[in-house]
Amino acid sequence: MVPVPGSFCKVLPTVKEAMEKLKPDATGIYVAAHQAASAIEEAIEAEVPLIVAVAEHIPLHDMLRIHSILDTQTKSRLVGANTSGIISAIGKCRIGFQPLSCFTPGRIGIVAKSGTLSYEAVASTTRAGLGQSLCIGMGGDILAGTNFVDALKVFEHDDDTEGIIIIGEIGGEAELEAAAWIEEYKKRSPNPKPIVALVAGIHIPHGKVMGHAGAFLLPGEPDAKTKIKAFEDVGVTMVNHPARFGDAMKVLLPDSGTSISGVVTSGTSQKRHIHTKRVCPTSRASTMVTQKRTLYLRAEGAMKLLDEKNIPRIKKLSKAPSRQHRKVTIGIDRSNRCPCIRLQDPNAESDYPVIPEKISFSYNSGPSNNILKNFANRHPDLHSLPRADPQHHIEAEAAKHGIVYIRFPGKGNIGTLVNGAGLAMNTVDALADAGGYTANFLDTGGKATTETVKRSFEAILGDHRVKVVFVNIFGGLTLGDMIAEGIILAFRECKVEVPVVVRIRGTNEREGQRIIAESGLPLYAYDDFDEAVAKVIDLANSREAENCEKKINEGKIARA
Repeated sequence: MVPVPGSFCKVLPTVKEAMEKLKPDATGIYVAAHQAASAIEEAIEAEVPLIVAVAEHIPLHDMLRIHSILDTQTKSRLVGANTSGIISAIGKCRIGFQPLSCFTPGRIGIVAKSGTLSYEAVASTTRAGLGQSLCIGMGGDILAGTNFVDALKVFEHDDDTEGIIIIGEIGGEAELEAAAWIEEYKKRSPNPKPIVALVAGIHIPHGKVMGHAGAFLLPGEPDAKTKIKAFEDVGVTMVNHPARFGDAMKVLLPDSGTSISGVVTSGTSQKRHIHTKRVCPTSRASTMVTQKRTLYLRAEGAMKLLDEKNIPRIKKLSKAPSRQHRKVTIGIDRSNRCPCIRLQDPNAESDYPVIPEKISFSYNSGPSNNILKNFANRHPDLHSLPRADPQHHIEAEAAKHGIVYIRFPGKGNIGTLVNGAGLAMNTVDALADAGGYTANFLDTGGKATTETVKRSFEAILGDHRVKVVFVNIFGGLTLGDMIAEGIILAFRECKVEVPVVVRIRGTNEREGQRIIAESGLPLYAYDDFDEAVAKVIDLANSREAENCEKKINEGKIARA
């Protein structure tokens, strides 16, 4: 808590007591993932109107339970989890960890799954002189408490919001639901607000979780291209990188040349404070049950088990459409935030994935305790089967340090080091659009340290295809100066023999840029994303990379 100058900060033992005495409008859940569910539940019980949960990797069953509780009441709304938070630039109110120096009060409402991509959008609209009204982090969780449609309904009736930005990514159907809402909105509104959108994850490999919890495709879910087409079909302007949001919105908005300087003197006038929370023990007994899933089966392995038990199954699906063939999966209904059974016709002829029929059911009305007890025992014969997703040894080593590294097949020669899953996916997409070939996806995570950066370089340089490394950082929790120090540490300890292009924006960006500039190392530092991408591709496709390697090997470039 941050006290107002001249006042004092009240610390109360429970959320319920705080609600009774202080009557807050909102609360921020800043505890770790394993504690987040109980903290959210306590806030719901106290009927706090707005609950913002920033933690990532909250267990899925915990979130299913939380949403089953939310469905029984109308007092509280959840934003998140796995969100950068919510911030009103006009009202100067923030719940989250967004980099304040990028924000300026203005006219654009932003809703985003990705925190880092939303920071890029904020910086772009600030540089374009448009500023922001309200920024909502939908978050990257599998089961988001507040979705795109919820945010769009707010922006529709917000007089301070004149233009809307949507930032989506792979996973779920929220973008398709938003497109359907936009179509109806344009029919009923005589003067609809302009909307610009981006969807990250066009070039990601299937079957992989790209960083945070919800960035993957369940069977039958639409991919990034399907989502982009859905937006285009309802007249939404699309961009392929968030740095282009500002210019795109200026074209769409009337009198976009209006300066926002009259609203606030400078976007850097705000200061970043440290928010703390005192956690007190309560006498309430915990009802949470720890659930762990360690068994993963490939489809082939599952089919083999059916054969061993002489259970009839279709050996091979006919290529001809048939009403008798259906794909049945048990999964998550992200829209209704509950478990479901999915039925899909795998033979349907379409340019885009067929949206499956979903039979949703309540998380609290699942199998009985007796049935669960029968399945609770360990099955050694099943656990002895190969893992469904065998990792490359570099991926497994990186994961030990909290780094999500995914090696791409093919001729990729550009190594990427990025903070945030959304920004990392979009970096891969933007490089591909510009003619580059990436060798990997790498998300340092939101709490990257100097050591994390060094470990990331070790993972990237373990791939001998890499001819150039692109470091693209936009910090919220991640500090720019810490990233810069990590790059220098990597040069000292990892024998970096390829050129490195660095772009650092966000929290402590000036300090990070200064450290890079004064390092004396063979680094190419850029502020503009397009210029950085052009240099990366030039280095990857020319002899400059090889020449740089020779110079370093010959000792002509001194190491710091």
